[in-house]
Amino acid sequence: MTMNSALHTRIRTLFLSLVAVSHLAVGQAFAQSDLLPEAATGRTAAKSGTAKSYMVVAANPLAAKAGTDILAAGGSAADAAIAVQLVLNIVEPQSSGIGGGAFALYWDAKAGKVASYDGRETAPAAAAENRFLTENGKPMGRQQAIVGGKSVGVPGVVRLLELLHQKHGKLPWAKLFAPAITLADDGFAVSPRLHELLAGDSSFRSMDAARSYYYEPNGEAKAVGMILKNPALAKVLRDVAAHGADAFYTGPIAEDIVRAVDTATKNAADMTLADLKSYKAVERPVVCGPYRGYKVCGMGPPSSGGIGVIQTLGILERFDLKSMKPQSATPEHLLIDAGRLVMADRAVYLADPDKIPVPTAALISPDYLKQRSALMSLDRAVANPEAGKVPVKDSLNLAPAPSPELPSTSHFSIVDRDGNALAMTTSVESQFGSRLMVDGFILNNQLTDFSYEDVADHRTVANRVEGGKRPRSSMSPTLVFNKDGKFEMALGSPLGAAIVGIVVKTLVAMIDFNMSPADAAAAPGALFFGSGVTIEQELAPVKPALEAMGHQVRVGEFASGIHVIRVTKDGLVGGADPRREGVVLGK
Repeated sequence: MTMNSALHTRIRTLFLSLVAVSHLAVGQAFAQSDLLPEAATGRTAAKSGTAKSYMVVAANPLAAKAGTDILAAGGSAADAAIAVQLVLNIVEPQSSGIGGGAFALYWDAKAGKVASYDGRETAPAAAAENRFLTENGKPMGRQQAIVGGKSVGVPGVVRLLELLHQKHGKLPWAKLFAPAITLADDGFAVSPRLHELLAGDSSFRSMDAARSYYYEPNGEAKAVGMILKNPALAKVLRDVAAHGADAFYTGPIAEDIVRAVDTATKNAADMTLADLKSYKAVERPVVCGPYRGYKVCGMGPPSSGGIGVIQTLGILERFDLKSMKPQSATPEHLLIDAGRLVMADRAVYLADPDKIPVPTAALISPDYLKQRSALMSLDRAVANPEAGKVPVKDSLNLAPAPSPELPSTSHFSIVDRDGNALAMTTSVESQFGSRLMVDGFILNNQLTDFSYEDVADHRTVANRVEGGKRPRSSMSPTLVFNKDGKFEMALGSPLGAAIVGIVVKTLVAMIDFNMSPADAAAAPGALFFGSGVTIEQELAPVKPALEAMGHQVRVGEFASGIHVIRVTKDGLVGGADPRREGVVLGK
C-alpha cells in the first residue's frame, strides 16, 4: 500500500469516510457502559494493506500517516512511534496521550535483540493504600474514584518516548514533533467515534477545561467534521521538542499538572513537583514463551499482559485447535477457560515488581502450564478457577484481588525499512482518563487500576496502592518470532483486562486457523469479563453450546483495536481492527 499524493491530499476526507460506516446510535453504544466504558461504536469491513519496505498500523489515519512520513524520511520504528503517539494525543484523546502511560517492545534487527520499556504511571509518594476508601472505610464507587485528582498517576509517556529515542532513534528529536505541532496549530476534523464518546460522557462535559474545548456553549459535543485546534498543546509540544522531556517533568508544565491534580474540584490529591521530577521510564526484562514452534515475547510486570499471553497459549498448546472449526463452540470454550485460569493467577500474583516479588518464571514454566491445562476439558467449563500454587519469595500470603481495568487505550505496530519492529500499547485508562485537562492534554486515571476494594476488607493484596508504585496493567504489546528466530509479527490491542484474550484470539486465528492479519483482527471474540463471558454477535449461534458447558454468556460488542503487522515471503501484511478508526499504511 503506497502512501501516494492523492492519499496525502485527501487524508482528512479519508479519515471521515473510513469511520462513518456502521456506527451505532449513542444510546445503544453506551448501553453496555458498565462493561466497556470506552464504548463500542460499531465496525467497518476488515481493513488490510501490504507493503515492501515499511508499515504503520495505528488507530487513526492521521497518526498512521505521521508515522509513515517519518519512516519515509529515514526514521526508525522508534522515531515513527514518537510521531504516532503525539498525533494520537490530539485526534484520539479519549484513549492515550502525554498525560498517560505506555509499554513498548522493540526488535533491533541489527543487534538481534528484543527490548521492553516501561512507561507506566506511578503513584505520588504520599499515596496510601486507603486512597480510594471513603471516610467510613468503604470503597469508593468506580466513577467516584475515577473522576478528579486522586486517580491521576505521574504520567510516563514522555519519558518513555525519550528513552525509545535515546536507545533506537535516528532522526532529530524535534523533527518527530513536527506532525503533531502542525496538527495542533491547524486543527483536525472531529471523527464520528470521538463525537459519540464526547456526547455520551457527562463527567467529561462537567469539567470546565474539557467543556470549553470539546463542547459547544449549549453543552453539545463538537460536531463530526468540525475542525478542532489546540494551541495550548502546540505550545507544550514545542517546549518538549526544544528542551527534551525535562521540559514536561519540571518547570511550568509540571507546575500546571500538579496544580490541576491538587486543586481539582473532585478528589483533590497530593501530587508534588518532586513526584514528576523523579519519574523514570525503565527497561524491563522481556518475557518470552513458546507456541507451536514460535517464540512469543511480551511485556513483563508491572503489566500482566506478557505473562498472560504466554500462559494462555501454553495452556492451549495441548489442544489440536487446527483440527477444529474456527468460531465453533469448542475452540471458543477453550479460549475462554484458558483465559479464566490466567485471570485467577493475575489476581493473586501480578503487581509492580519493584514493590512485590512476582514469580514470573514459575508462572510461565512449561510444567506449571501443563498442570493448569490439565484442569480443562473439551466440553465442560472449569468450576471456580483459582490461582495455581507457585513459590513466592517471602511467602506474602496474598489474597486474590481483581482490578476492573478499563479499556481506553490504543495500540500501534510499526516495521521500518531496516527490519526493526515496535509494538506499543498506550493508555489514559478510562475514557478521557480522570477527565482533568491541563495545557490542552488529558490526565490519566491509572491509579484506579490498583486493587482497593480488598483493602477495605483488610486483605493483603499485591496490587494495593503504595507511594511510588506502578499499578498493574494488562497491556500486551507482543512480538513473535518464527522457528528460525526471525521476526514475524507485531501486535497488541486495547480492551482493559480483556487485552490478553484479544491478543491470544488473534494469534490463534493466524497460527492455528491460517487467517490473514486483517481477518484475524476482525474475527469475533469470546472473552471472559469478571463474572461472565461476552461474545460478539457473529458468535451468537454458539451461545447455547457454551452455556451448556457451564459458561454464563451474553452477546455484546467489543471496543478492541488490535493492530497487526506480519512479515511474509511477499513482504509486509497489515491488519487494522474494524471496530475502531485504524488503518494500514506503508510503502
